[in-house]
Amino acid sequence: MAKALYIHWPFCLAKCPYCDFNSHVRERTNMDVWERALLSDMRAEATQNKSQEKLASIFFGGGTPSLMPPTLVEKLLQEAEKIWGFEDGIEITLEGNPSSVEAANFAALASAGVNRVSLGVQSLRDETLRFLGRLHGAEEAIHALETAQSHFGRVSIDLIYARPDQTEADWRQELGEALALGTDHLSLYLLTIEPTTRFATDVRRGVFTPLDNDPAADLFTMTREMTAAAGLPAYEISNHARPGQESRHNLTYWRYEDYLGIGPGAHGRRDGIATLRHKKPENYLTAVERQGSGISENRTLTKHEQASEALLMGLRLAEGIDMTSLSRRFDVTSTTMLDDAKLRLYRDLGLVWKKADRIGVTEAGMPLLDALLGELVSEDLVAG
Repeated sequence: MAKALYIHWPFCLAKCPYCDFNSHVRERTNMDVWERALLSDMRAEATQNKSQEKLASIFFGGGTPSLMPPTLVEKLLQEAEKIWGFEDGIEITLEGNPSSVEAANFAALASAGVNRVSLGVQSLRDETLRFLGRLHGAEEAIHALETAQSHFGRVSIDLIYARPDQTEADWRQELGEALALGTDHLSLYLLTIEPTTRFATDVRRGVFTPLDNDPAADLFTMTREMTAAAGLPAYEISNHARPGQESRHNLTYWRYEDYLGIGPGAHGRRDGIATLRHKKPENYLTAVERQGSGISENRTLTKHEQASEALLMGLRLAEGIDMTSLSRRFDVTSTTMLDDAKLRLYRDLGLVWKKADRIGVTEAGMPLLDALLGELVSEDLVAG
């Protein structure tokens, strides 16, 4: 049953050249219209979700949710609590950019109920921030982080590495500085050139050349070694935390548990049904006005689809997957889900581990995760 709620705010001040998320730049945004639409969408979702369980986590993603007026955040949280109720110690996360403008809202956002923020710092180097199309500088980011740490009990930062021409020495120095900032959670992403982004166009035009796979893999390995030594081991392929400080909301996704999604382009999954909202903000508003919700698609997932997705998500986690539990949950045998011969092969090669009924990917296997998933997950399962 759904115990997590995702709220998507689609607006940004500028579109970053590496970003393929559902984000949009608009000169003007009518906050009254958006308040009514999001509240209507939330209420409509409540009629479809019959769970009696209280919410354990809420995540404001985007876009740039820190651009939302704190009063809007507060109203959405009040409505969510009224509809579903909150568990004691609920985790309420809001993504934001580390600019001085947005940091000025942190006190009000904390008063509204936000207790965890995830800041898109992306780099501690001004030259890199300009390359990444960010609107903040490194010093501004550090000041915003300090402000966040004074208002929120839990703070995470995002960084992007494996950038063009980046050396091990460069990244070791920068990551060391990041670890010294005192956050209990880091999301560290290798730069990926997504096909629909401006960076993809730049690469085709020869504006820059991405870092080769081998040096990128070396940086990945070094990253995991440094974060583990600092007491923030990787609990997911790109996420590192002190024990107990993992993102509870994101673990909902990776453990393939149900979650509700509202706002433009938001995905959700409840009772074996995948939901999707209209992506373009204007289309979303039109849909809410017409039907009371932003839903564009409700799709029933087969047991095989769910089992396949659960494997693909769960093997990202250091904790791995309990195959007996998964088999029971989706009524699919382990042999149907996994290619046993390849599982034995990659276990012998030290890329996969197996302990009783639980399997996972080793440290040596994590740099090869995408390829391993393609090998391990049975073709019969993917075919449905």
